[in-house]
Amino acid sequence: MAMNVGSDSGGEADVMMDINTTPLIDVMLVLIIMLIITIPVQLHAVNLNMPVGKPPPLLKEPVVVTIDIDFDGTISWNGEPVPDRAALEARLLQAAAEPDQPEVHIRPNKLVEYKYVALVLASAQRLGVTKLGMVGNEQFVK
Repeated sequence: MAMNVGSDSGGEADVMMDINTTPLIDVMLVLIIMLIITIPVQLHAVNLNMPVGKPPPLLKEPVVVTIDIDFDGTISWNGEPVPDRAALEARLLQAAAEPDQPEVHIRPNKLVEYKYVALVLASAQRLGVTKLGMVGNEQFVK
């Protein structure tokens, strides 16, 4: 935008044709502040029905089954090698059929391919094993 310092015609100054946006900006800022003030505070809470009192003591120690998956995909059940997937699924089916299911702890090696771990997890889920957990995750932390 250029500025006229002097005019050769000696007549009147040119009329300013630009709109003054300062009042518009002031009104918009006031509206934004009013909107922020009137918005209700969002409380991110989840209502849970928690049990009251102490939990009952354990009657017996839970049975734990450990499935180790070695770096080359070899699967062992409580230290005993499992020859194939059918034998693994037979043992998982037997564990799932018990009235008080044992806790199945899966302990994969750090170097194992994920497909072997996924095979064990999928078989356990399909056969109805409900007490399933991953053990030894601290080896994956760098």
